[in-house]
Amino acid sequence: MSSSNFLPKRTEFFAFLAAHTDRIVAGANATSRLVNGLGNPAGAAETATLIEEVNSNATSGDRIKDDFVQILYEAFTTPISRDLLHTLILDLDRVLSKLQNVADAVSMYGVAEATSENRAMAALAVDACSRLNKATIGMGDTKQKPEDVARLCHEIADAGTKAGQTMSEGVTKLFARDGDDDATIHALKMNRFYFAQYDVLNACKRASQGIEEILLETA
Repeated sequence: MSSSNFLPKRTEFFAFLAAHTDRIVAGANATSRLVNGLGNPAGAAETATLIEEVNSNATSGDRIKDDFVQILYEAFTTPISRDLLHTLILDLDRVLSKLQNVADAVSMYGVAEATSENRAMAALAVDACSRLNKATIGMGDTKQKPEDVARLCHEIADAGTKAGQTMSEGVTKLFARDGDDDATIHALKMNRFYFAQYDVLNACKRASQGIEEILLETA
């Protein structure tokens, strides 16, 4: 192995992280299109394709994660604490896993139609994932102000709070109506679907907290 592999440039580490968050954004957008297409005859035909698109982005993210971890532990030096970088890539990969869970839940729970709250939470996930992507890129950009990156992290947390409120409204509606056993089973499945969506926002928040830790270390 050449010495350049042992002494990778600072930009190389952040290029891996940025590439991974690109997959997160792509996965979030595919998940949003999937959720918005539920109950729409035009969108129903794309359900399987969109689920596969989410899974494909998750698989791509796994490969990027594995390559990142390899270079992280082969390098003599790293621009930031090795442990913090390792934790961050695992947290970022968790976001993709949670997006994959949402996509898989559509078929697992037989979700045929999305509620307005489902669609709102999907939009919040896209917003949080986009900000996570920008924060990750900004973290590796020496021209980017740390306070701007920190602001993006706080906005991710805000999106998570909104998602929690939206989920609460949706779940309340689910169990506000009396119904037969089938209606109860449907409500329970949709409740799990809401929580799968909420997990995406929680994973984004966890990753953003890792970025904030890195900002503190490099301040």
